[in-house]
Amino acid sequence: MHIGIDVGGTNTDAVLMDGAHTLAGVKHSTTPDVTDGIVQAIEDLRAHHPFEGSDIEAVMIGTTHFINALVQASRLAPTAALRLGLPATRALPPLVDWPGELLEAAQARSYLAHGGYEFDGRPISPLDPEELRGIAADMKEHGIRSVAISAVFSPVNHDLEVRAAEILGEVLGDDVAISLSHEIGRIGILERENATIINAALRELASEIVDGLTAAVRAHGIEAPIFLSQNDGTLMDDEYVRRYPVATFASGPTNSMRGAAATSGLQDCAVIDVGGTTADIGLLVNGFPRETANEVKVAGIRTNFRMPDVLSLGIGGGSIVDTSTAEVGPASVGYRLGTEALVFGGSTLTATDIAVAAGRAQVGDPAKVAHLDPEFVQRVLTRIAERVSEAVDRMRT
Repeated sequence: MHIGIDVGGTNTDAVLMDGAHTLAGVKHSTTPDVTDGIVQAIEDLRAHHPFEGSDIEAVMIGTTHFINALVQASRLAPTAALRLGLPATRALPPLVDWPGELLEAAQARSYLAHGGYEFDGRPISPLDPEELRGIAADMKEHGIRSVAISAVFSPVNHDLEVRAAEILGEVLGDDVAISLSHEIGRIGILERENATIINAALRELASEIVDGLTAAVRAHGIEAPIFLSQNDGTLMDDEYVRRYPVATFASGPTNSMRGAAATSGLQDCAVIDVGGTTADIGLLVNGFPRETANEVKVAGIRTNFRMPDVLSLGIGGGSIVDTSTAEVGPASVGYRLGTEALVFGGSTLTATDIAVAAGRAQVGDPAKVAHLDPEFVQRVLTRIAERVSEAVDRMRT
């Protein structure tokens, strides 16, 4: 048997599987501390279908821990960005386009040093070990705990990034995590550098989260390996997550797309994943999510690391409906849906209330939305359908 857990912005879902057969499934509201929600999910599964820890062969988790930390500008490690490229690239230094709140949250510092390559592999300038040792000393003085190293055209030749990491490690010690851009992003120095800085800022949190998830699972007597889903539709072990937390970004929609392929038998199709906060639309190609060829903005930062080609609409079960315009979202009650929506005794009109009033969902108390004007309900449904249709057309082209 194995356990799958998906932590969304609104709900945490968990299933106990025996091969491809579902033995038990549970859903409850996501807790402010996502790890607590995972503990509760395992307890709920055990209550529905008793099992021993030794019965479980693997635990797979999809989590929003890391993207949430970035979006909320919280729990980021003091991070330094080092670019190897002088005397070139001085005009646009590292972190040049980062939002101020994220710079402050990561206590971010940027440095320029000699090194890097031209597009054809010719060196821009030789690496200067003494220059790097001086930069490392300054990082240490300012309490930096994670470093992102990016060299111009390092995807062509990454040896300078590796050597720079060795030199910095001699000064900073093993307690400082170092991320290298050639392992994370593609050609395009600013976007690749940004992706690497994001990864570096999350490295410390990644260790905390992995340790927390491991402790939560082990507390139930489960000694099986733990895997987290990544954004290409595959799984990664705990050590990989500690090194590359950005690989979890957009893994939620990817999980849904892979699940759609498994349950439908279709290998090439469009998938719409309607959650509590957003509706995510993507395309399956040969059973795996199509990757985007464009830069991707994450929390307002331009990046170019591997991401599925997903279009997110602010339409979900918890999306708030404007009573004057019949527009839905992007604001959402999120995990408070069970208390805020009208059908659950709350005072906020949500997309879930509209679905119940239209007879398209059977949750909560339908009497609490019986007063809604049928014409208004239809206007909202029509508007949702139009926006989803427009999004699917955009993905096709």
